[in-house]
Amino acid sequence: MQALYVILAIVILLGLLVTFIVSYVAYVRTPAPKGCENLKINEENCAGCTHKECSFYKEEGENK
Repeated sequence: MQALYVILAIVILLGLLVTFIVSYVAYVRTPAPKGCENLKINEENCAGCTHKECSFYKEEGENK
């Protein structure tokens, strides 16, 4: 009976792993929606933000 639980646990873990891989591949292959391909930094919205981990903040720092 214990072997059945081990096999069941392995099957569940493999199922979760396959689900993760398939969803990641689908995410990577999905194109950006129309109008969102080349977004630029909006100075008005970012002027008051101090979030240092923001990707826009990092890009702005590199461009200066």
